[in-house]
Amino acid sequence: MADRPDDPTPPTPAPPGPADGQGATVAERQTAKTKPPALYQVVMLNDDFTPMEFVIRVLQQFFHHDLETATLIMLKIHHEGRGVCGVYTKDVAATKVELVLAAARRDQHPLQCIMEAA
Repeated sequence: MADRPDDPTPPTPAPPGPADGQGATVAERQTAKTKPPALYQVVMLNDDFTPMEFVIRVLQQFFHHDLETATLIMLKIHHEGRGVCGVYTKDVAATKVELVLAAARRDQHPLQCIMEAA
């Protein structure tokens, strides 16, 4: 035993820790790349039977247009055969179309309302 000298190997240094900034893991934040939802136009179609006053009332009630805007849209429907009532996401547009059609049926008007991609 005396033949073997003590092995004075220097102690291994401790691995770097967060205190010295080395070895720390940095997670990069990735921005979510979500697309905006598709939009749809709600369009009313002209007919020769639905009263203009009913169209204005529907535009005010379901699309929240003021009297002046509702009148302008109604005149566009009357003169051009169709008019855009609003632009919404798919579910909202479908709901608006159903509300208009239900109101027209209830009052026995043949008013037609559709939705199409904006």
